[in-house]
Amino acid sequence: MYDVAVIGGGVVGGMILRELSRYDGRFCLLEARADVAMGASRANSGIAHAGFDAKEGSLKAKFNLEGSLLMEDTCRELGVKYERNGSLVVAFSEEEIETLHMLYERGIKNGVSDMEILDREALRREEPNIGEAALSALLAKSGGIVCPYELTIASIGNAMDNGAQLYYNFRVEKIEKDKDFFTICAANGKTVQARYIVNAAGLGCEEIAGMLGDHSFHMGARRGEYIVLDKEYDGLVKHTLFFCPSKLGKGILVSPTVDRNILLGPTAEEQSGDEVLTTAAGLASVLASADKLCRNLPRGAAITSFAGVRAYCDRHDFVLEWSGADDHLYNVAGIESPGLTSAPAIGRHVAGELAAVLSLAKKADFTATRRPAHFFSEMSQEEKCAYIKEHPDYGRIVCRCEGVSLGQIRDAVRTAPRAETVDAVKRRTRAGMGRCQGGFCQPVVVRVLSEELGIPYEKVTKSGDDSHINVERIK
Repeated sequence: MYDVAVIGGGVVGGMILRELSRYDGRFCLLEARADVAMGASRANSGIAHAGFDAKEGSLKAKFNLEGSLLMEDTCRELGVKYERNGSLVVAFSEEEIETLHMLYERGIKNGVSDMEILDREALRREEPNIGEAALSALLAKSGGIVCPYELTIASIGNAMDNGAQLYYNFRVEKIEKDKDFFTICAANGKTVQARYIVNAAGLGCEEIAGMLGDHSFHMGARRGEYIVLDKEYDGLVKHTLFFCPSKLGKGILVSPTVDRNILLGPTAEEQSGDEVLTTAAGLASVLASADKLCRNLPRGAAITSFAGVRAYCDRHDFVLEWSGADDHLYNVAGIESPGLTSAPAIGRHVAGELAAVLSLAKKADFTATRRPAHFFSEMSQEEKCAYIKEHPDYGRIVCRCEGVSLGQIRDAVRTAPRAETVDAVKRRTRAGMGRCQGGFCQPVVVRVLSEELGIPYEKVTKSGDDSHINVERIK
């Protein structure tokens, strides 16, 4: 029996679980897939928005600003890479220049500081590779970049360090209500009981709420396609470059990542499910728009492409409220952009609401900090040599593109939340994210997973379910 069960292992669910773990109580997170950060938190732009875009007075505006102010300290505590690189919304016409002034005024009303509108010359001084046709831009110095799945993994891991529990492959199929608790049933036959439920299931929020008779909102999905450029072109741009926003979102961007790649995308295509295939047309659209936003774009430098699905709500704002159908259900739905930026503030808010109704006391021994997953790569050469003497596996490089050692891969499988698939190892260590995209390191990663998890080599999967990498042994 848990006090609270959080459904959904994305960045928002992870931040809620982390904030709940500050209190004395029993908390768990139920994730439908084989790892956390497998939905929108796996594949998005990784932008910490300044807060000028959301409509004033909305929950998006409120939590965007609060989350932006919390993000730097949150990332430092969790050992997550974060950088305030600033953002530029670029105008290519007189009409769009008017939009920049509207966004500036909205940002002021939302409480955003450190903004200015740059003319053509100032814009080129800030970004020498800006598109030739660019006329002006809104500079927001408080905009930043963060790795969405690293933040998700670290927040859930920190919650687990403080006593919370995580259940993988727990796809909720049915919820039964007794007098004062829920029995949550998974498709694989497992059950968990909890006094309260937080519905943070992303695209599945409508389905989860409907299981308890709540039909107060409806979810939709937009697929976005991205292209990643090789680290060789780090420095092509230093800010995150946006077009002026439209009804479908903020459009194609060109941005550095915290891991020094250049990211292009996303598109915005309405769809009914969670399909994440890329298309030739979609990727061509990304390149065409990125060419306008940034000149000298190295088209031959792409090392991979991917797609993600963004869930949105028909209310066109965040849903953060107790359900009208059951007062022990708290809905956290429609967390589209700026959801990543807002996550630390949403986590604090929702945990506070639950702590109040449960009369929970703060822990005296809560541990807020966590060793970075990338601690070894940030050591000096002398520190690395000393560490390798004590931990020899750290001296055996497995992923040459990203410099990932055998020790880092083993730690990824042993550290909560543990990696149990090849993609889970990739998200924790970057093994397979370099120029060869796992062409050399994947067999070793599979072998380590087989050894650490105690399963046959051919049972190791790429991302869970039936995504087996090897079919059978031939000898």
